[in-house]
Amino acid sequence: MSPAQRLALVERDDPALSVATQCRLLKVARSTLYYQPAPVEPDDLALMRRMDELYMASPFYGSRRMVAVLRRDGWTVNRKRVRRLMRVMGLAAIYQKPNTSKGHPEHKVYLYLLRDLVIERPNQVWCADITYIPMARGFVYLVAVMDWFSRRVLAWRVSITMDADFCVDALQDAMARHGKPEIFNTDQGVQFTSGDFLAALESRGIRISMDGKGRFLDNIFIERLWRSLKYEEVFIKAYGSVIEARRGIGGWLSFYNEERPHQALGYRTPREVFDDEACGPVGSGFAVTGCGVADRPAGTQAKGVLTYVE
Repeated sequence: MSPAQRLALVERDDPALSVATQCRLLKVARSTLYYQPAPVEPDDLALMRRMDELYMASPFYGSRRMVAVLRRDGWTVNRKRVRRLMRVMGLAAIYQKPNTSKGHPEHKVYLYLLRDLVIERPNQVWCADITYIPMARGFVYLVAVMDWFSRRVLAWRVSITMDADFCVDALQDAMARHGKPEIFNTDQGVQFTSGDFLAALESRGIRISMDGKGRFLDNIFIERLWRSLKYEEVFIKAYGSVIEARRGIGGWLSFYNEERPHQALGYRTPREVFDDEACGPVGSGFAVTGCGVADRPAGTQAKGVLTYVE
C-alpha cells in the first residue's frame, strides 16, 4: 500500500484512536496529514518554463550551465535556486555518471534488456516515462505508456504530484485495453521502482528492463514524444487549469496516435502500425533495435479504431 493510500485511512474523528496513534500504526508522518502545499511564485513559474525549454533543446545542461545560459538571457538567478527548481521539475543533466550500477538501497533495479534486441512487433516492448508540464499558474506531471514498435501512446495520466499511484493507474489501464507486453522498460525513477508498480508487472510475468543512470538514449522514443508534445502543444499554449491541461494534452495525443504521420514509420500513424501489425504476422514491415535505430517500413495499408485514454 502506498503512503498516500495509508494516509487516506486516517480518520480524524475516530473516538478510539487519536490521529497521532493512527499515523504511528500506519507508518505515515503526521505532518504530512496537515501539510498544505504553498502556491508557486509567479517568478518561479516563468523561470521553470524557460528552464524546461532549455532542457528540451539541450538535455545535457546541468545546473551550472543552466545558470550561465539564464544569466545570459537576462535572468537574475544563482545555482542554488536553479538546482532546487530542477529537482521540483524532475530534470537531471544527461551524462554518463560514475557508479551507474549503484541503485537505491531500498529499491530493486533491473538490467537493461533492449540493447541489440530486434523489436519487430507490437506488444513486444512497452516503455513509460514522466515529464513536467508547465501551466500559466502552476504545473503538473504527465506519465505515458508507449508501445516501442509502433510509437503508439497506449495510456497516460496527469498528476499534481510525482507519486507512484498515477503511474500504476496508467500501466493498469494500458494492459486492460491492449493486453500485456513481453518486456517493459523504464528509467530508475522512484515511481517505476516502487513496489506497487513492479508488482503489477511481475504478477503478469512481464520481463522488466531499466535504463542505466544518465542513459538518455535508452528510452529515446518516449523522450522524442515529450519534445514533440511540448513544442507542438504545451509551449504554444498557457493552460489555465489542470482540467484544461488534461484536455489539451489528450487532444494532442489523440492527434499524434491517429493523424500525425511519423517519418520513422514510413509516414504512417502509430495507430495504423500498431493495429496493422497486431492483427497479423510481421511480414514486410520494419524492425527496431534497442539502440533506437529504425528501418523505414514498406508502405502498407492498415485499419483500426483509436482507443482514446484520458
